[in-house]
This record gives sequence, C-alpha cells and structure tokens, in this order.
Amino acid sequence: MTDFSLNRRQVLKTLGVTAATSLLRVPAVAKETAAKKQPAFKYSLNMSTIRGQRLGFIKELETASKAGFSSVEIWIDTFQHYLNQGGSATEAKRIITDLGLEVENAIGFAKWIVDDEVTRKAGVQQLQREMEQLAKIGCKRVAAPPMGANHRDAALIHLNVVTERYLTILEMGAQTGVLPILEMWGSSPNLKKISQVMYVVTESGHKNARVLLDSFHIFKGGSSFNSTAFVGNAAIDIVHVNDYPAGILPSKISEPDRIYPGDGIAPLRQLLENIKDPAKQVIISLEVFNESYYRQDALLVAKTGLAKMKAVTAGI
Repeated sequence: MTDFSLNRRQVLKTLGVTAATSLLRVPAVAKETAAKKQPAFKYSLNMSTIRGQRLGFIKELETASKAGFSSVEIWIDTFQHYLNQGGSATEAKRIITDLGLEVENAIGFAKWIVDDEVTRKAGVQQLQREMEQLAKIGCKRVAAPPMGANHRDAALIHLNVVTERYLTILEMGAQTGVLPILEMWGSSPNLKKISQVMYVVTESGHKNARVLLDSFHIFKGGSSFNSTAFVGNAAIDIVHVNDYPAGILPSKISEPDRIYPGDGIAPLRQLLENIKDPAKQVIISLEVFNESYYRQDALLVAKTGLAKMKAVTAGI
C-alpha cells in the first residue's frame, strides 16, 4: 500500500469526521437561531378593552382573532352569560381552537380574601365552580384580586393571613389546572403595592404562585416602576399593559383614564425590559376601560391596540 493511499484514506476519514461533526452542530445552531428570533412577548387582548361594545362572548373572541391576537383574557361573567343562554363549554372550546386562540387568563371577582368567614367560604366555592368551568375551555389561569377587601375603608388584612388564603385557592388551582394569579389593585387598601403581592407569593412557597401586575395599578398604588426589576421571572406569566395621561395624580386617576400603550407617560419600555424573560415569552395583555374606545368599532379598537403594543415593544 502506497503512502498516497494512506494519506488519501486519512484525508477521507478526517473529512468524514468533520462532516459528521458539522451535521451534529447544525441543529444546535439552528435551535440557537430560532431561540433568538422568538419574540420576547405574546400579545393578548383583555376583553375589557372591547367590553363596552357588548358583543357577547363569541363575537369578542372573533374580534380578537380578526384583529391579529392569538391570546385573550376573557371575563367570567360574559362566559357564564353565554352558557346561561344555551351555549356550551364544548362548543366554546371548539370555536376558540378554530379561531387559533389561547385563553391565557380569566377575569373574575370571587371574594376569596375577605375576613368575614361566611362571605369568604362562599367566595372560595364560587371560585372553585369558575375554575371548573374555565378548565373545560382550556383556560390556564384566573385572576385573584383583593375583591371585597378593596373598598376605601376596608380593614387591612395581615399579609400572613392573605398568604394562607392564597394557598387555599392555589391548591384548588392545582386540582383544576386553572392557576389563580394574585392580582395587585392600586386602588385597594389591600394588595396595592408590588412589595405586598411579592411578599405573599414568596411566603407561600408554592411552585404555582404568580403575580399579576398592571401598569395602571403600579402608578395608582404608588409603587415605583423600578421595583419591577426585583419581581423575578418565575413570578410573572402575564402582565396588563396600558398607559395613562399626564397631569392626573395617582389619588385622582381612575379606570376610564386608561389609554393605549404609548399614548401617555407610563414608563412602559422600562417595565417591559424589567419583566422580559430569556427562557419564555411573557404575555402582555391590553386592558383598558376607555369610554371613548367603547364608542368606536370594536375591531378597530382591537387592531389599534395591537399596533400600539407592537410599537411599544419594538426592539426589546
């Protein structure tokens, strides 16, 4: 055998190893490229934004889909009205799937947090029924605000007590598959601050504990937007985004003052930079209650809202 044959064989062997190595590397590079291309945020429409048009449950879903949303937050009362009028969860789930939507969260107002034992027990039972209904349409989460303990003169509930009550509904969520998200309300004496909802979530020690923040409520409750940097990725799946105009004090601002993202003075890009997660897409959901928007075509409002959200998140 000649030296030429040996060299040729060695070269071919080397080329084979190199080619195989390259083939092994391609998927990893492709995966890395794909991961880099994945947007940081999923855009969701909270049906509050078109609630004033009174479209009904199915038309709200159709409007969100036509506008270009793939994720939505529904309102439980609208869903239940649909069921009471002869609709079914099975049919609703089929429609949701056909429209290419995911129901990320549901907005409800069960009084799970209050001190009055009778009221709280009824609230927990209500939430249990709602979770079971929501599970049938594939809804993943349900908001858990301080409903019933949110009026101006409401007594302050110790955060350790809130934690115990939150743990109760977290266990219900684990059983139903619909996870309760602790929602901060800036207008409420209870759970009005980022620090308060974070205390409850961290103190609970529960793997499914999450917070639901909202740019309006951060301002209304007097928390610093700088504080969102300390919340941590594990505590956030979804965030409500909206804006507010200049010249209104937190003590005076109200729900109808909410406007499209980017149309006001809220430091939304700071918020979004702080909450983005390299390991997953964070859901940002447009939640406004603007009377002037309610007088417009719902599809136009939804499309405008999505365009404004994309403009605010550009480059993040």
